[in-house]
Amino acid sequence: MTPGLILSIGEAMVELSESDTPDSWRLGIAGDTLNTAWYLRGLLPEPWRVGYLSRVGTGAFSQRMVDFLRDSGIETTHVSRDTAREIGLYAISLQDGERSFSYWRDSSAARGLADDDTRLAQAFAGAQVLYLSGITLAILPAPARARLMTHLAQARTQGAQVVFDPNLRPRLWPDTMTMCAAIEEMAGQSDLVLPSFDDEATHFGDRDLQATCARYLACGARHVVVKNGGGPMLFDGSDGTGQIDDLQPETPLDTTAAGDSFNAGYLAARVQGADCAAAIRAGHALSRQVIRHRGALVPAAIDAARG
Repeated sequence: MTPGLILSIGEAMVELSESDTPDSWRLGIAGDTLNTAWYLRGLLPEPWRVGYLSRVGTGAFSQRMVDFLRDSGIETTHVSRDTAREIGLYAISLQDGERSFSYWRDSSAARGLADDDTRLAQAFAGAQVLYLSGITLAILPAPARARLMTHLAQARTQGAQVVFDPNLRPRLWPDTMTMCAAIEEMAGQSDLVLPSFDDEATHFGDRDLQATCARYLACGARHVVVKNGGGPMLFDGSDGTGQIDDLQPETPLDTTAAGDSFNAGYLAARVQGADCAAAIRAGHALSRQVIRHRGALVPAAIDAARG
């Protein structure tokens, strides 16, 4: 693929994560689609560009997010400002390496990221890859969600590739039926879908990796890669079919951003010419490094991936 712009779409928040010092917390900026953008920027050479589309407020924490993006080399042209709302906040709690989250995001400015047709059209024009998640969809009111899907479909007709991680979070949706319908609609408009099998089995009842692949392909997805928490991974669709069975597992310290970093490692490899199997191995290798550390964004993981 010719180097160009990868635009990630979604919500970034203030992140509080436990530090190694008891009763102390670290403050950062993170969010699923931002995490992937951050890892992509660290992995991809110039002239690849990585941008973020979101909406933030005008206060100090919103500015901190914008500054963080710029300092990380992520373009902020399409981060708009809201004078009435601010960015959200979440805290990560850990038990035996598994995470749980507490959120303060009901009035997040990012809920307005798809309110303006002109802004969306301008942002998507010329993008090589458009990346979003089920969380991106979940935070939007239904009319804005429909507007975003319409613009993604139009961008696709102009040559953009749409990449979608379902990232199922039922607490963000009015009900499970609404969530599942929106996820499958978006998957049907996507060139690549990157589901996590444990979530798909829980919320769609998929009995195995093959069932997840088959369901999303039946929705209209061009290609599907099923993540599986360190177990075998399956891919199927327009770019070939196969299963990777020999991925080395890792005992996690913190699973935050495991899937987000896999997505970045996979995409970075694919846009630079790797086949699906090699890209899966690249994504897994990055994710293994990330879950050895606390928090979502781990510079050491990028250093290890670069060799």
